[in-house]
Amino acid sequence: MARLELVAATKEARAPRVRTSAKTVRPHVAPVPPVPANTDQFKDHFITRNGLTYAGSHLIIDLWEAEGLGDRDRIEQALIDAVKEAGATLLHIHLHTFTDGGGISGVAVLAESHISVHTWPEKGYAAFDVFMCGDAQPRKAMDVFKRAFNPGRIVVGEHKRGVV
Repeated sequence: MARLELVAATKEARAPRVRTSAKTVRPHVAPVPPVPANTDQFKDHFITRNGLTYAGSHLIIDLWEAEGLGDRDRIEQALIDAVKEAGATLLHIHLHTFTDGGGISGVAVLAESHISVHTWPEKGYAAFDVFMCGDAQPRKAMDVFKRAFNPGRIVVGEHKRGVV
């Protein structure tokens, strides 16, 4: 069991600690077994598209000059609609409204992963994070956000998670 040592101030001086240079440690990575085609026996919800096998697509979506970012009901409905449009399965939504127009933060938890949102109504800015695996189509969520918040500008980044 690790032991926590508290250091108390003392009147006697201590010798300064000398830092040693960091040592690069390479982790051992076990070879990844080939992923079989989706079978009922091995349903991992990984995707194979264009010869690439991966867990899912993770979209980072920035909406600028957007409307309705302080409206909790509007955000909740946009999350619900985005989940349906993407063909995902909604498990739970949790939203938190900050006081004095401080925006809304929340997450839609999906069987396929999640959609999170953080809004700054005073800046007209919303940050959406959409990660989905399996047959879900996260890019379809963007169309819902465009309709719901009418942004003047959208910036999108995509990362393939869990590439085999």
